[in-house]
Amino acid sequence: MITSSTITSSTIDLDLIEPAPARTLSPSAAKMRLLKKLRCTLRYEKRAWASGALMVAGVDEVGRGSLFGPVVAAAVILDPAYRIRGLRDSKLLLPERREELAPRIRAHVLAWAVASVDAAQIDQINIYQASRLAMREAVMRLAPAADHLLVDAMRLDCDLRQDPIIHGDALSASIAAASILAKVERDHMMCEWDPVYPEYGLASHKGYSTPRHLAALREHGPTPLHRQSFAPVWQNPAPQEAFGFMQEDQEPPAIANL
Repeated sequence: MITSSTITSSTIDLDLIEPAPARTLSPSAAKMRLLKKLRCTLRYEKRAWASGALMVAGVDEVGRGSLFGPVVAAAVILDPAYRIRGLRDSKLLLPERREELAPRIRAHVLAWAVASVDAAQIDQINIYQASRLAMREAVMRLAPAADHLLVDAMRLDCDLRQDPIIHGDALSASIAAASILAKVERDHMMCEWDPVYPEYGLASHKGYSTPRHLAALREHGPTPLHRQSFAPVWQNPAPQEAFGFMQEDQEPPAIANL
């Protein structure tokens, strides 16, 4: 039989229990949590319109952290008279939702354009400058042309008035629309390259540093479309057969006369 004294002696002093340590979020998880709290609106567009601008373009890029292929940028001029519901940072949207929104964006905006800078040029000028170059090229392709830019977190080399906005793709509807078009375009590129280099699983990870991709780099080495200046790529220079077809058309070495 359990007595009251037994219960008292076995009672745990709750004041002596240390609280469990708070779970530490990774930087990427912390960023995603922050982005989900931000509201994507037309606040920045309305400010630009109020200043006299008529063609306000949102500009963004995707693929900066990828190990493979180009960085892709898009520029979008929204129609003030037409609201596209569901615009937000492309990273917060499921792939199916991005695929649904992309044609709606292209059909109902005043102008849109996409541009890219390939891996070879990224290696030459670095990924930051390549991102700026791709965004500038997308802006230059707009027709009608923009007269004011809303840019995600950086300033471009052009004479147009522009507002760099930190977390712009989560705050500005125009930049969000650009991020969706750029993401969909680049994802399609990766799916097209996937059967060419099936060992790397590009359709699943889109060239980013996943365990599967890194394992493939260790086993097969990089392809010609990998970014050779990125550490996970140049640290795995092993030869591989995935692009042996590029050497098939080369002339055989001359046979020395005996």
